[in-house]
Amino acid sequence: MRTQEQWLAAYAESHQNPANKRIHTIAVPGIYLSIVGLIWSIPSFNLFGITLNWVFIALAPVLTFYALLSVITFLMMAAYSTVCIGIVAVLSDEQAPILDMSIGLFVVLWVFQFIGHKIEGKKPSFLDDISFLLIGPVWVFKGHKLSNQDDD
Repeated sequence: MRTQEQWLAAYAESHQNPANKRIHTIAVPGIYLSIVGLIWSIPSFNLFGITLNWVFIALAPVLTFYALLSVITFLMMAAYSTVCIGIVAVLSDEQAPILDMSIGLFVVLWVFQFIGHKIEGKKPSFLDDISFLLIGPVWVFKGHKLSNQDDD
């Protein structure tokens, strides 16, 4: 598996244009939130009397991937995942149309992402490796850095 620095450097190659970076700074965390909302919308199920939401099951391999990159990255993404779950849970408690909102947010933000890549003149990284969909949030939250020396 690539190191975190290798992932971030490869991701950064197609994210050099300042406009594309600004778009990604807003769109990537929003897309992550929308995906949490989409998964939240899948009906929960009971296992041994415990009600489970699919979002917690889906996050297990995602957070494992982040843990393999670094402890700091894992903690950062676990914290953001918790914030996303909290937002979606509050909206759900308020009877908000989570599925519709998540689909709308997902589509609109992906349109902006593709506009950013059109400006950049390079294709999105995930077209080469789907794992880059998990690297985008790390790249955004680390401030578009190629590496973080304090991250060991």
